[in-house]
Amino acid sequence: MSAEVTNSSGLSAKLDKKRKRHAEESSKQAETDGLSNKKIKNIKSKSNKKGGKDKTEKTKNLKLQQDTSPKEQKDTKQTETKGGSDEAIGKMDGRLLADHLMQKAKRHNKEFTAVELSDLSVPESSFLDTSSFDSPRQLDNLPAFIKAFSPKGSVLSNSSEEKGTPHTLVVSPSGLRAADVVRALRTFQTKESPIGKLFAKHIKLEEAKRFLERSRIAIGGGTPARISDLIDAGSLKLGELQRIVIDGSYVDQKQRGIFDMKETHLPLLQLLTRPEFRERYGAKEKRIQILVF
Repeated sequence: MSAEVTNSSGLSAKLDKKRKRHAEESSKQAETDGLSNKKIKNIKSKSNKKGGKDKTEKTKNLKLQQDTSPKEQKDTKQTETKGGSDEAIGKMDGRLLADHLMQKAKRHNKEFTAVELSDLSVPESSFLDTSSFDSPRQLDNLPAFIKAFSPKGSVLSNSSEEKGTPHTLVVSPSGLRAADVVRALRTFQTKESPIGKLFAKHIKLEEAKRFLERSRIAIGGGTPARISDLIDAGSLKLGELQRIVIDGSYVDQKQRGIFDMKETHLPLLQLLTRPEFRERYGAKEKRIQILVF
């Protein structure tokens, strides 16, 4: 009987010890689970806050885009399309311009010999100093610029009786820009004397030749290569030419002007140094002057 009691007491002690250990383990597990749940809650809370913040930022940005007026959006698009201007070009006198053109020629045509570069040099005397023009060199000021440096009392809309014989040529770096220039010069256009479109943009050479052969023009706007082609064809006549205006201050979206690209600079120099022009730079009669806008 005594042995049975002893065994029963020992078994009870073991069971109590086992229950106690199980209770401790359960307590620890509960603490661990509670901590994990707390961490998860914190993470979710932070995530919700961040998500809410991102959502708020997106809402704000969307609202700003919606609040931008159509006019502002249009102005931005126009600025991107039209490029800008390099006002420093307009501050150069004849000496600086002649040197500027030659330095660009050396940079763009490193394979040229000294003799070839000399043949492309534009004399200092050919340039008319236009640095006194105070207004920005922007397209809407081009008509005022030409007027400012024309003889007093001259009527720029007047054209020669001979077909295809302008008194002014405006030279631009591209057909697209030349089209804009032609539109800006329509203030000088008359029914009898339209502004000549001397560029290749949507206008074939034969079409341009026919236009010059049947039209009186006072002013023509175009690109160097097309103007040279029309002179070579005999359609563009130079007998009454007084000035060549270079669209020099204009720069495109990549900040490149007519002097900055070989594909426009070389044809420009080849045009300006034609024998028909060279012999009239600085001449007393039928003088031709170069103006850089």
